[in-house]
Amino acid sequence: MGKRCFSVAFTMIMVMMLASLTRASSRRSMLSNGLGMTPPMGWNSWNHFGCNIDEKMIKETADALVSTGLSKLGYEYVNIDDCWAEISRDDKGNLVPKKSTFPSGIKALADYVHSKDLKLGIYSDAGYFTCSKKMPGSLGHEERDAKAFASWGIDYLKYDNCNNDGSKPIERYPVMTRALMKAGRPIFFSLCEWGDMHPAEWGAHVGNSWRTTNDISDTWDSMISRADQNEVYAEYARPGGWNDPDMLEVGNGGMTKDEYRVHFSLWAISKAPLLLGCDIRNMTKETMEIVANKEVIAVNQDPYGFQAKKVRMEGDQEIWAGPLSGYRIAVVLLNRGPVRYSITARWDDIGLDPKSVVEARDLWQHKTLATRFVGNLTATVNRHSCKMYVLNPVA
Repeated sequence: MGKRCFSVAFTMIMVMMLASLTRASSRRSMLSNGLGMTPPMGWNSWNHFGCNIDEKMIKETADALVSTGLSKLGYEYVNIDDCWAEISRDDKGNLVPKKSTFPSGIKALADYVHSKDLKLGIYSDAGYFTCSKKMPGSLGHEERDAKAFASWGIDYLKYDNCNNDGSKPIERYPVMTRALMKAGRPIFFSLCEWGDMHPAEWGAHVGNSWRTTNDISDTWDSMISRADQNEVYAEYARPGGWNDPDMLEVGNGGMTKDEYRVHFSLWAISKAPLLLGCDIRNMTKETMEIVANKEVIAVNQDPYGFQAKKVRMEGDQEIWAGPLSGYRIAVVLLNRGPVRYSITARWDDIGLDPKSVVEARDLWQHKTLATRFVGNLTATVNRHSCKMYVLNPVA
């Protein structure tokens, strides 16, 4: 038995997922930048700061990623969102960094970030203006802007979908893909199309990640609904291309500690980008304990890259599960409701032979449970909370 105890059904799922991965690799000729073999990790300015950004706080954020130890855990991207440029291009048609907030320019900032062994991301839009309407978009200027980003040393581009010409995203986004591929520097391409035209179905041709949802806000209802919307597209996630339910709100203050643990757990098991959206210069110990959980991060960064699915839903009780390397399975027992529940994960739901003997590692308690489980695992889960395990068949 042991590691051979996976069910036929689960084996078939694995075969189909590997087949889809093979199909994806054969059609990724438009975007062959070799990036995103695991979901990207880092920070983005928008959720906490909006347009209130400048080069000083970007540098301080890079410093904080290093001083907190987060960079050693994989948080490597420092991503500038909207509002970094002047409202008008120069007389040659170039984007101009905003003189009042980025007086040193973006290349100098990239050099600083790179000196910390980190990577710099930037923002633009597949429209005439960005979503803030405070800077130009890249529509009609794709090659010029891509060359500028590459010359500055940009490593990541978030590409939004506001103020466009009415044409379909599937027509506008590949133009930037081709421009990036000719720019002479590998740049992670993040499609921020909000899920309107199901970018998971075509995003692997075009980008390294694609938004499957509208913007998140720092509330339980917003967070959990984004997780739901993203889960529908699990079969499309794979190394090199990831479903993106938007950036993390952990640490911004709108949810409880348990709710933020749910947030981080679901993003991790869903192989979503782990892009922090708080002020990491001033994180609480509680926030740090969540976002620096090495065991949860390891689920997100597992090289197999299979996104978890909901395998059972009973009212407010849900089981999310997905395969990991080494014959293991990641499982989240989720309580979405207002009261405490006893929640059971059954082996036949998550793809284990019912007779398998399983060792369970609790990723939030950081301990391997003394009991070995056969057939199922049951835990009591508080309201708006979860348990997260890695299950390892041992007999």
